[in-house]
Amino acid sequence: MDVTATEARLHEDRVYPPSRAFADANVTAEAYARAAADPVGFWEEAARRLDWTEPWHTAHEWEPPGGDAIPAARWFVGGRLNVAVNCVDRHVDAGRGDKVALHFEGEPGDRESVTYAELQRRVARAANALLDLGIGRGDRVVVYLPVLVETVVIALACARIGAVHSLVFGGFSAEAVRFRLEDTGAKLLVTSDGQFRRGAAVEVKSTADAAAAGLEGLAHVLVLRRTGQAVPWTDGRDVWWHDVVDAASPVHEAESFDAEHPLFIIYTSGTTGKPKGLVHTAGGYLTHASWAHWAHFDAKPDDVHWCTADLAWVTAHTYEIYGPLSNGLTQVIYEGTPDAPHRERHLEIIERLGVTVYYTAPTLIRTFMTWFGADLPSGHDLSSLRLLGTVGEAINPEAWVWFRRNFGRDELPVIDTWWQSETGAAMIAPLPGVTPLKPGSASVPLPGIDVAVVDDDGDEVPPGRSGTLVVRRPWPGMARTVWGNPERYRDAYWSAYAGRGAHGGYYVAGDGAARDADGYIWILGRLDDVVNVSGHRLSTIEIESALVAHASVGEAGSAGVSDTVTGQAVVAFVTPSGRAEVDPGALRAQVASAIGPVAKPRHVVVVPDLPKTRSGKIMRRLLAQLWEAERDRRAGRTPGPLGDTTSLQNPWAVDDIASALSAAELRTS
Repeated sequence: MDVTATEARLHEDRVYPPSRAFADANVTAEAYARAAADPVGFWEEAARRLDWTEPWHTAHEWEPPGGDAIPAARWFVGGRLNVAVNCVDRHVDAGRGDKVALHFEGEPGDRESVTYAELQRRVARAANALLDLGIGRGDRVVVYLPVLVETVVIALACARIGAVHSLVFGGFSAEAVRFRLEDTGAKLLVTSDGQFRRGAAVEVKSTADAAAAGLEGLAHVLVLRRTGQAVPWTDGRDVWWHDVVDAASPVHEAESFDAEHPLFIIYTSGTTGKPKGLVHTAGGYLTHASWAHWAHFDAKPDDVHWCTADLAWVTAHTYEIYGPLSNGLTQVIYEGTPDAPHRERHLEIIERLGVTVYYTAPTLIRTFMTWFGADLPSGHDLSSLRLLGTVGEAINPEAWVWFRRNFGRDELPVIDTWWQSETGAAMIAPLPGVTPLKPGSASVPLPGIDVAVVDDDGDEVPPGRSGTLVVRRPWPGMARTVWGNPERYRDAYWSAYAGRGAHGGYYVAGDGAARDADGYIWILGRLDDVVNVSGHRLSTIEIESALVAHASVGEAGSAGVSDTVTGQAVVAFVTPSGRAEVDPGALRAQVASAIGPVAKPRHVVVVPDLPKTRSGKIMRRLLAQLWEAERDRRAGRTPGPLGDTTSLQNPWAVDDIASALSAAELRTS
């Protein structure tokens, strides 16, 4: 059976019609026809939802790829705006200063609610402090902080003065932080004395120091006091946040910037090769982010929005900073992990703060399934929820249904969104008042977005056939380049289909996909996440979906490993659901029934956790490498290096899997 037989495997009989509760949704079905008739005009209308100090004279310019040509997109040319003003000041000016912008929940239990007026003052102080430290228009600032109010503040302060921020996950290694400092040529690193992780105060400043050591262009390290720990200090370079930010003036006169001015640089996970620094610009990105949040989450003034992502992930940039704040919403930011200090922490927060929109990753949903089983613990009132969302890897149907039933009372829409760091905001997602929902499918492209599934020649494949997911028309939120390496931007995303289509080229997402007979798109995972067994190409995500459909499995990761007979064999790594006993034979039979005998895993290895990036994506490359390393060890060979693991959110999983493999009965040939 080949991967092209996708229709039979991903057919989903369960279809949920749009809820009547969303009859007055912000965006209705007519938006699709309007956007198709005039895509540029549609995005101009979306841009007018923002405040511009100067209007644009040209809505869109596009230079397609071809030969050595570097693709170049420009949106709202000549227009000027200030992103921070759009996210904060304009709501205060409209009389909504007393509205809560951020409910902060610290892992140790500390809490703070910050109004828009207070957020305006804090951002102004930070903007003035940045200027006093010599940071100005175009300078790069690397932010190495956990999820804190100050992380949002410093990002907005950078946007306010025209500096370019790059947020880095607070658990990354010194090596990973240093790469970003060097690659951006940052003048400032913002970090903390320490941070709270699973109940412990972990010192961070020494890691930041190791990252910053010897970088001549780095003028200062701005340090936030979070844990109160004693930390190493470099006089003349290091400055305390409370000395320079809290003491600064709370009044700052913001200037406007060109629509194409860089807003932030965000790095891909680096699971293969050197991470790419993707550049997003002020006008196009904010237009897409603000409109998409307002549209597919049906954002209402009284919403309490919670995106559970770490602030360094692009999901948080769009749906935890710029999207919700540009739309004037109240939102939740939570510092800790979902099990700190116990596994019901998220349920408590939803209940106490009256969260209405809960947007999280499939990996967390599957984790909840392993923790709680068929039903959530009793005693938590989640009735405030009105809409659910998922982001990250494609969600398997059983997890989708579990999420809707347990968090959504079996009545709330689950808005499954497909997008990437490169796209800026959601590209494929249902509209809650319009789109019937199919568990496991992100549904159809949003209005204004032209997505297709094509073959190697760039021609659309028929329903049920797999192909490459592409975007055939430029859009405002698209990354403009790779920082310092425009050739890599061209080669990574545009070269494969240069010259194709009405716009002279297709953006290549790097994902495989298929459309069903109703036009719904099913994401099949990364194009390189394919196992070739005796010439049969099998999608890892399909194998994993079949495994997770078994009641004993909470989460699964699959990988292809070398095999002398079949070329590659499937190895499955599974985490149990609750305390269920895993029967490898039953799981192999489950996959054979759902896909076909050729897809049966050669081995099933039970592990406590799977290695994941901060976006919740399973690092299948590591699974294969760990398997090969154990096989080499048993054969008396020296295992090869594992490669880059700096983007892992749970680095301990690598050792846990290695231990599980060491104890397992495996074939070594």
